[in-house]
Formats: sequence, structure tokens, C-alpha cells
Amino acid sequence: MPGRLSRHARHAALRDGIVVCASYARLLPPATRTPTSIASQVAIGPSVVGERSMAAATSELRGTIGPMTQAENAHDDIPEMPRDVRVRFCPSPTGTPHVGMIRTALFNWAEARHTHGTFVFRIEDTDAHRDSEESYDQILDALHWLGIDWDEGLEVGGPDGPYRQSERSEIYADVAKRLLEAGYAYESYSTSEEIEARNVAAGRPKAFGYDGYDRDLSDEQKAAFRAEGRKPALRVRMPDEDVAFDDLIRGRIEFKAGSVPDYVIVRPNGDPLYTLTNPVDDAMMRINVVLRGEDLLSSTPRQIVLYRYLMKLGVAKEMPLFGHMPYVMGKGKKKLSKRDPESNLFLHRDHGFIREGLLNYLALLGWSIAPDRDVFSMEEMVEHFDVRDVKANPAHFDIDKAISINAEHIRMLEPQDFLNRSVPYLHRDGVVSADSWDALTDREREVLQAAAPLVQPRVRLLGEVSGMVASLLSGEEYIEPAPDARKQLKDSAADVLDRTIAALEGVDDAAWSTDSLHELLDRVLVEEGGIKPRLAFGPIRVAVSGRRVSPPLFESMAIIGKPLTLARLRGLRAHL
Repeated sequence: MPGRLSRHARHAALRDGIVVCASYARLLPPATRTPTSIASQVAIGPSVVGERSMAAATSELRGTIGPMTQAENAHDDIPEMPRDVRVRFCPSPTGTPHVGMIRTALFNWAEARHTHGTFVFRIEDTDAHRDSEESYDQILDALHWLGIDWDEGLEVGGPDGPYRQSERSEIYADVAKRLLEAGYAYESYSTSEEIEARNVAAGRPKAFGYDGYDRDLSDEQKAAFRAEGRKPALRVRMPDEDVAFDDLIRGRIEFKAGSVPDYVIVRPNGDPLYTLTNPVDDAMMRINVVLRGEDLLSSTPRQIVLYRYLMKLGVAKEMPLFGHMPYVMGKGKKKLSKRDPESNLFLHRDHGFIREGLLNYLALLGWSIAPDRDVFSMEEMVEHFDVRDVKANPAHFDIDKAISINAEHIRMLEPQDFLNRSVPYLHRDGVVSADSWDALTDREREVLQAAAPLVQPRVRLLGEVSGMVASLLSGEEYIEPAPDARKQLKDSAADVLDRTIAALEGVDDAAWSTDSLHELLDRVLVEEGGIKPRLAFGPIRVAVSGRRVSPPLFESMAIIGKPLTLARLRGLRAHL
């Protein structure tokens, strides 16, 4: 993967790039173009898509790439940020929070905190068939767990509420009426079947999309449709001109005239669509920087045109800046789906990711703090983050790297903080009696405090702590070895256990310590017995912990004490 470019270097790369002329154009250095990026999803000539999502339709388009002219490249610089940055996070409550959603929240939050701007949090819940209160609660849970706070919006209030779209219906109806009266929107009575039939009759593909048939209907035609019982949708009238803007991440992007059809903003039943509600909310909440995923890039010309109309109507004060973050790719270089296990935020939490580790890794999905540094705190991210430094290339979700970064953050926790965070996992797994530190028994706290220095450097996820400390907290005199632990027991295991039991029986309780145990068994088994250390101490580890990998052996024996250690050694010996 290419190294991180400075902003000046990226500008130079953009000047040497290309333009993709079709449903939209994107500038990229030739070396960074990939088949999965939006740069390759182009159309030949003036393509028109229907009422499907533009993102879905665009993914089916292919065509040619032509050289860029100097005139087309007149504005290649990444825009400057406004003085008073206002960004927003506006998810739809339609499922479990996924890593792509959280990365969007994180980058918006970091930009607001870096610039001392304002972070607005609202919910887009106008789809009654897909939205759920459960998902809404999960989004709040995710943000609170991760420590992503906001300045205006749900729970905290603000001057531009309400902050749930389901509570803003009257606002959208009023704006739609004003757009219609001003001629920026019009009534459309065509059904999808009629649109398809006209396309076929004109020799176009059936799914070519809306053809502008209703743009200039007479009053008599409208009355005739109403007499049939039809109710109109409202469509925005797209201008017959190119739509261009300077993306904060991708540079200059152009949408050719005719490439985006007139689009629906209100359904025939009166329900407003995302194409209306999202820009209206942004305008009324004075959002001036829109940071969102690459999958929404194809909807940007619609929003820009609507913003122009909203500004003329006095609803919007200014055109926001747009920045489109790269796709997050999963296995097989495919876009990470919200249904992929790796995408499930709460699954990562269940496995034992801590917020610092997960946020650190999500920040790396498109951004880096330095070319040779992967581990950093959120405070450091806020200090250095600039959305204009985000890469346009698709980011690849690497679970192994995520776990490795999480392990680094676990090691940086204060010991008591590590224990406090581990207890809920220990309780979930049936290892301790309560789900909070203060509610544990004295013995449980004593054992865990002794075990923390041994376990914290060795676990990568908090979910691994249970396996490491269960044997230390258990009073069982025989622990059934895990399959991989039993496999490592060789023919010499019985002799090793016999020698160990005989040696330990003579140790006084006062001398039962880590150093004395290590010294004694090293002498009896290795020096005098001539047994290799791996074969000498492996059976003891399996007897004491039931595992192939455990906390340090002699420290573990010191924690559980002489009677239980001997009982477990005898227990394994009896089961060989």
C-alpha cells in the first residue's frame, strides 16, 4: 500500500490524475485506482437511473476513461475548512451498529474536536418498515461505550431540534410545498411500469430509469391523472448543466449534465424520502461540513442542486463542504457488509475489544497519524486529525491487526482498570461470582490482584482473561485438560509428575514461593533428572491449569498454594 502523502503531494498527484466522465468523475493518481473503487464505476454518455439507490445503480455502470483537460482541472485544490466547523452523525436505526457506521462517527467527532467545532447527532428514522427502537438504543449504547460524545442532538438537546426525523414531518412537508410552489419540484404521476414501457419503446434498456416525462404536464393532464385516482410523487427538477464540487478527500468531482435524472423527494403517499430530509436537516442545523461514506458519493449532485434551491428559498444559508470516506473492504477484497461478522461492533466488544483499541484501529481505516506509527490515543488523534488527510483508497479491515493493536492498549491500562474491565467477562464466563469488582469476594479480589501482572501482558482481548485465570480461582482438585494440552503430554509425563509430587511434598508452607519452587523443580527435573525443560514443565502446567498456555507456571503454583497444587498433580497422574 502506498505511503501516506502530504496534502501538497496529494495535490500534485491530483494534477497528474484523470477525470472519469459519466455519472460522476473522480481524480486519482493512476497508481491508486482499483477495480473496487468508485473511480471504475462509470457510464458512457448521459446515463439515467431510476428510483433505485444511486449507489446500487452506479455499481452496475461501466465505460471509458478519458484524459483530463486543463479547463476541467481548474480547481484541483482541497478546500479550506470553515472557521466554525459544524459536522453531524446521522445514522438510520436499521440494525446492529457496524464498524463502517462507527468510523463515520469517529471521523466526524475527531474533526469537530480538532477544530473546536460542533458535533451534532441526530437519527434518520423515517423508514417505518426498517427502523426499530432496539437499533436506536444500540446506537446510543455504542456511542456511550466508545466515549464518542456530541454537542447538540439526542439526549443533550440544542437549538435545532427535534433530532429524530420521525418528529420533523411538518418541517419536511412545508419545505416540499415551497419547492413545488417555486417550480424547483414538480408533480410526477408516472408509475414504474409506465417508465419501463417508455424506455423499451424508445429503444432504451428497460431499467434505464426516469425519462422526465412529467416535467411539463399541463393542468389538464394533471387533472386527468387525479381523476384516475392517482396521487403524485414530487420530483426535484435537475438543471441541464454539469454539477461539480471539490471533495475534501478526493479533490475535484464532476457530474455531467443529464447524468442524474429528476429524483423523487416525496412519495405519492406523502412520505418524505432521504433525498429531501437529509439536506433539509443539514441546512436547518447549519451543517457546513458533510463527512460520509463513499457509497453516498453518487447522491451528492442531488444534494448540491437541492441546496441551491434551499438557499434561494432562505432555508439554507450556505453550501456545505463534502468529504467522502473510502469503502471498508473485507475478505476477498469485497466491500465489508453490515452482515459480515467482522462488521458487528458488539461482537468485537463481546470478544473483549476495549474502546481504546477498537477506536485506534478504526481510525486507521483511511487515516494514519504517521507513516511508521499505528498505536495512538484518542487525545493524540484529536490533536493531529484533519479529514483532508484521509486517503481515498479503499481501506481493508484486518482482524489480526485490530487484535494486535487492542493488545497494545490492554497493556497500557492501569492494573486496577484492567481488572475492573475484565470482571464483567469473568462473570459472563462463570469464573467469578459478580459482574463488578466491588461485588467480588475477598478471595476473588486477592487472586485477581496477584494474577493481574501475569495475565495483562499476555492477553490480546479481555475475553481471553477467563481462560487464563479460571484455574487460579477454581477450587477443583482435578482440571480436565483441554484437547490441545492433552496432546502435548508425552510418555514421560507420568515420571515427571511422580518426581514433582515427591519433591513438592517436602516443601514447607513458608517456603512455598515462586523463586523457591522454580529453583527446586529445575534442580530435580532438569539438572538431576536430565529432562528437557519443555518436557519437564509441560505436564506440570497442564495439571495446574488444564491448558497448554497459561500464566507463568511457578507464579500460578504460588497463588493456588501447596495443597491444591499437589491435588491437581495427583489428579492428572491418576488420569494418564
